[in-house]
Parts: sequence; C-alpha cells; structure tokens
Amino acid sequence: MHVRTSWRTGTTTAPSGELVIALACAEGDWPHENWPGPSDPFHIRFVPPPYNGLHDDHQKTPDVAVLRCDDPADAFPRLRAAMGEKSTPVIVIGPLRDAEEIHGLCQSGVTGYLVDGDYCACMLTAAVLGNGSGKPHLSPLACASLREGVRLVALENRLTTKELRERLSPREQQVMELLTRGYGAAEIGQQLNLSEKTVRNNLSNIYAKLDARGSTEAVLHWLGALPAPLPAM
Repeated sequence: MHVRTSWRTGTTTAPSGELVIALACAEGDWPHENWPGPSDPFHIRFVPPPYNGLHDDHQKTPDVAVLRCDDPADAFPRLRAAMGEKSTPVIVIGPLRDAEEIHGLCQSGVTGYLVDGDYCACMLTAAVLGNGSGKPHLSPLACASLREGVRLVALENRLTTKELRERLSPREQQVMELLTRGYGAAEIGQQLNLSEKTVRNNLSNIYAKLDARGSTEAVLHWLGALPAPLPAM
C-alpha cells in the first residue's frame, strides 16, 4: 500500500507544498491500496476512531480530513467533536445514498461526499485538492440522490426552479444543471465548449447570485434543499 507517512512514523513535518490529509479510519479499513499515487501532493496520517489524534500539538493541523465509515450519520458528529474549534474540511466516503441523510450531513458541515463504488482514485484526488482550496465536492450518485430527494423540501421552502432560473443567465443555467449532475469545471467546459476559466467565472457569478459559499451550497439551493436565498439588492 502506497502511503507516504502515517501518525505512527513520528514524522511531524510534511514536505513543502504537500497537503496534510487525515484519513479518519483504521489503516485496515482504508479501501484504496494505490491511493495516494506517487504524484499526489499529500502527506497522509491515519486517525482511527475515536479520532482523538486529529489535532495534536506535535503535529501540523490537517488541511483535509477524509472520513471512511459505514455509518456517516454516527461517525461524523464524533469526528467533529474531536476537532474541537478547528474547521478542517471533511470529505465523507460511505455507502449512504439516502437523500435526506446526505442533505443533513451537508448542512452539518460535510464539504464532500463520495458514495462507495461511485468514484475513482482520480475523483478522490480531485475532491481532496478541491476541499483543500475551499471547493466542496459530491460524487455523481450523491448529486443524483439529492436531486431525487429534495422535491418535497423545495415545495415546503416555496422555491421553484423558475424562480431560481430567473436569477441566472441562460448560460449560467446550463452550467448549473451540469454542476448538479456532478460535473467539475473542466468537464462542464468540455460539455459546453467553454474554457475552464470561463466556467469558473460563471460559477463565481452563480455563487454570488445564489448567495452560496461554494458548489455544494449552490446545488442545495438550486435543488430546493435549502431555503431560497434573498435576491441581491
């Protein structure tokens, strides 16, 4: 198994430019033998339950935590409690596909969710890099689950697709639809024949119009899983 380092090595300093990634699971429970790859700029540390070693005075605070578990609704609150006042982004990897529970995890602070069997090593690397720079990430199946499950919530919030689309340009609507299907900026660009920079500019405008802090929150607003953001004055 290719792991550059772990908590047990005693190494306290990550090489310059590398992200410190806390894998919140026992080493034997980590399912990816070939991740991270040799070119991935990650310094790996295992933090098994009850996650007490997540923030150690002798270790650098992790840039991203990856929680691998079978019951995220139970494990994530325990991980957050172990974090204390720290605000390390958390990506969850698990079998959960229930829209209501995924929605609840996102509202509780999960910044990425990858459904077991619904992602590859490259997607995991992209999710970690994105979360390390403040960009949430959902796997396609997690997005699809949210799309299917939030219709009633949308009605309760009196938020309609029409009302949201009125805030966005036709191009921004196209970008948003692809975003809700789990596409990243580069993939959206390929679909719409746009440069990645243009897509990112569109996403920045979308986040501003929807009063969203990132892609996950924008998707939740678009699907009606969050109350309608107030129109910009």
